[in-house]
Amino acid sequence: MKRVSPLTTALLLAGLSHATFAAAMPAEMNLSSVKAENGVVIDTRPSAFYNGWPQAVNTVGGHEPAALNLSASWLTLMSDEQLGEWAKQHQLNKTGLIALYGDDAQAVKTRLEKLGFTQVSMLKDGLQDPSRLQKLAHFEQLVYPQWIHDLQNKKPVTAAPAGDWKVIEAGWGAPKKYLLSHIPGAGYINTEEVESEPLWNKVSDDKLKAMLAKHGIRHDTTVILYGRDVYAAARVAAIMLYAGVKDVRLLDGGWATWSASELPVERGLPPQPAPADDFGATIPGQPQLMLDMEQARALLHRKDASLVSIRSWPEFIGTTSGYSYIKPKGEIAGARWGHAGSDSTHMEDFHNPDGTMRTGDDIAAMWKSWNITPDQQVAFYCGTGWRASETLMYARAMGWKNVGLYDGGWYEWSADPKNPVVSGERKPN
Repeated sequence: MKRVSPLTTALLLAGLSHATFAAAMPAEMNLSSVKAENGVVIDTRPSAFYNGWPQAVNTVGGHEPAALNLSASWLTLMSDEQLGEWAKQHQLNKTGLIALYGDDAQAVKTRLEKLGFTQVSMLKDGLQDPSRLQKLAHFEQLVYPQWIHDLQNKKPVTAAPAGDWKVIEAGWGAPKKYLLSHIPGAGYINTEEVESEPLWNKVSDDKLKAMLAKHGIRHDTTVILYGRDVYAAARVAAIMLYAGVKDVRLLDGGWATWSASELPVERGLPPQPAPADDFGATIPGQPQLMLDMEQARALLHRKDASLVSIRSWPEFIGTTSGYSYIKPKGEIAGARWGHAGSDSTHMEDFHNPDGTMRTGDDIAAMWKSWNITPDQQVAFYCGTGWRASETLMYARAMGWKNVGLYDGGWYEWSADPKNPVVSGERKPN
């Protein structure tokens, strides 16, 4: 039997039809009333504030319990079809109650009503009770453009670096796009400085030590990385964390978010940093973050562990290898699918429309459907480590504690014909 809410019952008893239902909706409702109606709450602010960054120093950030995030700033990036798909993914009912709060909530209300949602109200007590706000466990690991800009201009910021800090762009090859436009004062790291052929695994610890010294990075330097592709910066970030840099952060959404923010940019060659005399700690500082092939193999077929493929579905089922230089097709037998994107160069499954990280709840639910849970030992891999590094950084921001990266990935695994592989359509075990 379908449950009828008290509000619906009262309106029906008053003789109101569904056609006049929307007009009878209160313009504003408080959280307790929305919960009583089994309604959905949506935060319309940028994801940084939803995740936990306060909108002003010395205030509390985060979102209302169980709130979804649909930033008003995404509306111009989403067609009606894409917005409808978002609503479908989050199981929104066109006749169900929706309560909005945050920046430009009215714009989101207008757009939802255009799509046929009939019960859209405003949450009048949204963000009024700091004690009930929820946040990403380590939201500070995913910074946003204005935070960097304020830090550079010596303004007070939440979660400020404890000591020296650097902003660095990471990308493959020479800094061609960097030369044309980059974040003011940013350095540049070529990903070939941290990984090398034939398998594009991380370089030796000695080479890592030399690379860090060259860029003036010690174990206690806060490194803020960004890339034209988020996973390029994430690849460098993961390897720096392995080496023992304690505080490594990503610009959420990468260069695209800085460009969209209309903050200042620079042109020209990267600066020559003063080399660091000593890293100040033993390398590697976190060896558990990088797994070799035997360690990855040991995670297979365990209920308390997951070896997680961050590859597109066509790669996972063996339709394509995903790479021109990787010939074998298929997947590690026993690996679980962690999603990725449409092909080996995209990560749409993890991104909001502006390229920032999807909510931790969305990602956790996506993983849970494949029996990947935070209480397990989890190691991510992809073809050569870039996409898996991005998910490693997201998992750490979400507070997942026992996570790592199978550095060799499908490239290494598939090169040994003795390793078990599987192809074809399949479902979670």
